[in-house]
Amino acid sequence: MNTKLNFFSKKKILIYGLGKSGLSAFQFLKKKNEVSLFDDFKLKIKNLNVKKKIINYKKLLNSTFDFIILSPGIDMKKCKLSKFLKKNYEKIYSDLDVFYMHFNNVCITITGTNGKSTTCQLLYEVLRDQNFDVRLVGNIGNPILLSKNIRKKTILIVEASSYQLQYSKIFKSKYAAILNLSPDHIERHETLNKYVKSKFKLLKNQSNGSVAFLKKDDFLISKELRSNKFPGKIIKVDTKKKSIFLNKVDNKYFSTEANKENLLFVLEILKKLKIKKNLLLKTIRKFKGLKFRQQIIFEKKNLTIINDSKSTSFSSSSGLLKKYQNVHWILGGIHKKEDKLILSKKYFNKINAYIYGSNKDFFTTNLKGKIKYEIFENLKDATKKVLEITKKNRLINQTILFSPSAASFDTFMNFEDRGYYFNKLVKKLLYGK
Repeated sequence: MNTKLNFFSKKKILIYGLGKSGLSAFQFLKKKNEVSLFDDFKLKIKNLNVKKKIINYKKLLNSTFDFIILSPGIDMKKCKLSKFLKKNYEKIYSDLDVFYMHFNNVCITITGTNGKSTTCQLLYEVLRDQNFDVRLVGNIGNPILLSKNIRKKTILIVEASSYQLQYSKIFKSKYAAILNLSPDHIERHETLNKYVKSKFKLLKNQSNGSVAFLKKDDFLISKELRSNKFPGKIIKVDTKKKSIFLNKVDNKYFSTEANKENLLFVLEILKKLKIKKNLLLKTIRKFKGLKFRQQIIFEKKNLTIINDSKSTSFSSSSGLLKKYQNVHWILGGIHKKEDKLILSKKYFNKINAYIYGSNKDFFTTNLKGKIKYEIFENLKDATKKVLEITKKNRLINQTILFSPSAASFDTFMNFEDRGYYFNKLVKKLLYGK
């Protein structure tokens, strides 16, 4: 009997959270299990099979389950089933755990504070162009349990957030990478130490023969390595070393510090796989990145406009602030707890900031005495003012950088919604469309 395959079979399972990952878990588990569904909110669900499985709150509290599959978006301490989850903590698993107990495929799992999606996308495109059977899944927007036609040779590139890893108990990844660490999601994890521990769970769960790739000169990563031992082989990626290969790349996308680091991680991981180097260079040269991640949306004469809506912390904005001259930095939103602007004084005079949104005081406190700033009620007003300023100074090279350094939920559904809005705003203000 295959104990792995039977782990999530003929069981009574509660799936909590009916977003993409929750619904994918339901579709995957429903045939061999008795599955109940629950969400804190009343959702408009058209699928009758899903509707029938939604359990009443009072009935749920009086029920027992073998397993609880918890969606990463659920905060155990603030959700409707908080007490219930606390009592049943040992039964909580993630969709990553479900996948692991059904398949024996090679996973390359990428985590860290910044750069996860870009690194995963680049790695995926390289392997795809080399004719590997490869899937891109996880936090990037493709639930792992929606993967179809998984074969023995299929490789899965998994973007893993701290939320997913927090709830995962048995998921193992042959190759794992922690790109970098800085204070993030403290409102959820409560302390920086707990946030770091959630990331390192990926390494803790590895087996002998597994490999972990870690940024060499990262303070939080180095600190955790000193205080713990991990079963897999550790490879420290030196992101400061000069690479001959990088000189051959000829792609502006990799001119920023952050994207160079992402590329260096990909190159280290690829050493474990058999690839054709001429094809590798071709893929990297044509790589355009992902929308709203350091995306150049306008470049003409002396003006460059960058949409970096994905930026949710100061650390994710700092690379672009260092790279460009005469930067008009638009920022604001829901700040990250314990976030701090760490930027050398030599960059202060070349940046003007335009702060908008609900947490203006936090950003003004961080910028005061360092970077000149103006305050605006909303993103539209800030963008309008910046475009007016750049039009008056057409003789010098200028960069409009929309890199919010904050979450988007005070005004927008998510960073994509915020990014689309900024693009439309720029188009309308520039061309009247």
